[in-house]
Amino acid sequence: MNSLVLLIICVAILVAGYVCYGGWLCKQWGVGENKTETPAHTMEDGVDYVPAKAPVLMGHHFSSIAGAGPITGPIGAAMFGWLPVTLWILVGGIFFGGVHDFGALFASVRNKGQSIGEIISANMSKRAKQLFIIFSYLTLILVVAAFASIVASTFGAVYDESGALDMAKSATPATVAMISILFILIAIVFGFCVYRRNMPMGIASVVGVLAIVVIMAIGMNFHPLYLSTKTWMWIVGLYIAIASVTPVWILLQPRDYLSSFLLYAMLAVAAFGVIVAHPTFDSTFPAVTSFAVDNGNGLQFMFPVLFTTVACGAISGFHSLVSSGTTSKQLDKETDAKPIAYGGMLLECVLAVLTLCAIGYAYKWNAANPDNALVGATAIFGGGIAHMIDDIIPGSYSILNSLLVLTYSAFCLTSLDTATRLARFMFQEFWLEPGETAADVKEGWKKVMVNPYFATILTVVLGILLGMNGYGKIWGLFGAANQLLAGIGLLAVATWLGNLGKNNKMFLFPMGFMIIVTISSLCLTVKNQVGMIMAGGADWGPWAQSILGVLLIVLAIVLVIEGVQTLKNPKKANA
Repeated sequence: MNSLVLLIICVAILVAGYVCYGGWLCKQWGVGENKTETPAHTMEDGVDYVPAKAPVLMGHHFSSIAGAGPITGPIGAAMFGWLPVTLWILVGGIFFGGVHDFGALFASVRNKGQSIGEIISANMSKRAKQLFIIFSYLTLILVVAAFASIVASTFGAVYDESGALDMAKSATPATVAMISILFILIAIVFGFCVYRRNMPMGIASVVGVLAIVVIMAIGMNFHPLYLSTKTWMWIVGLYIAIASVTPVWILLQPRDYLSSFLLYAMLAVAAFGVIVAHPTFDSTFPAVTSFAVDNGNGLQFMFPVLFTTVACGAISGFHSLVSSGTTSKQLDKETDAKPIAYGGMLLECVLAVLTLCAIGYAYKWNAANPDNALVGATAIFGGGIAHMIDDIIPGSYSILNSLLVLTYSAFCLTSLDTATRLARFMFQEFWLEPGETAADVKEGWKKVMVNPYFATILTVVLGILLGMNGYGKIWGLFGAANQLLAGIGLLAVATWLGNLGKNNKMFLFPMGFMIIVTISSLCLTVKNQVGMIMAGGADWGPWAQSILGVLLIVLAIVLVIEGVQTLKNPKKANA
């Protein structure tokens, strides 16, 4: 299969899905019919509720939901062949992920910018809300741990066997770290100029892009910070603690908006590579391998592994937390919801397809260059695209690879502090009664629990400690846990629409499918982990995965029962 032909076909299908199915969803739900102002205006507080221009909010939303998922997911699922992955990206993005993200944002906007947890409370029960929040909070702690570890390891210096600093191998991490620090600084300046000095967005954008080029040049030639991964973990922890409580206009909005230009540059570079090189998938990357594949970690079955591995590129529960947690609080107009949420999901599908093209080239490269094989998600994507273009434009590899690694790191950093802010929201909401806000709590122990600084510090400490002490031992549950979030998110919006008397049938099959996928995946995980325990010699990882896996299965069953009961006997809900 020629990678350029594959890319053209996929983009055409995704555009048609956006226009036709996305437009149909707007009509079914009545998007834009409500002429009242969005929560970003009616509840504006200068910290979390701040209206943002559509391009700025698109930058935040897309940077937050993308993270490393649309790159690592297809790479992990490539063992089944490129065709099953492609089909799931297209079907999942248009009919599952797009509906999930768009529905979560729309429901939150119509419910005062409240999270999925509060929507569950209002439309199902308080118990369901508390179960959902506990699960979501623990999942977000795992996300903080994992992404903090990824960012720190991306920045961390490399040492040889004697413990001495390897300057040559540490040059790229130091470069990425330096550019990332400078990037945060220019984002703060950008936010101040746009939101406090009223600089026109067009001029600010041009200056911001030029500033990105300048800091990249500086970082590639001046990078004095050679710090260990452990040191970077603590620095990252301090950063996200500050970033998640500062007003969104100071850092979150401008940084994510500027990050989007890195993203667009990465998409353009990857698309250019496919267009000019248009490599053909050969026997190293077949269309279909087998339903069951042994990848060195035991036998992996296409169902359910494909659907839990290709998450962000098709559907991801984390997206509903972003849509209802931060994006809904910044949406300027209700009509912006479709391009930002539904369009953002389909754009992520494009990135996932480009990743498939990079995988095809990387596999061919590895077969021809076994001594310099591209190993790991960053190397396969960044190295695959960079080598692809370097074959056409010799000498471009180093610059392109640095750009792609930097963008990958920026995604992770964006998702990291967004996840921290979301976890803070979740922790605060757990202690509140329906309709109650943190400002309504005036005294007692509950006032401490809903304090944003306490919630943030607790989240950061738990996340960083887990990241430094073996989050990988339970990371195997993340795929299923994330897709359980997706199933519950679909269920929550379906019950809300049903209670309003609106068409919610587009949620029912995706919801049922994702719940079945989740429970199947968790059952297989528990079975495998119990087998390791019975074989003897297992550490605490298999025990933790077995216990947490059983708890997640029970949680899924309880929430599904409550949701189905609500769908059968709709309650009256507010529009």
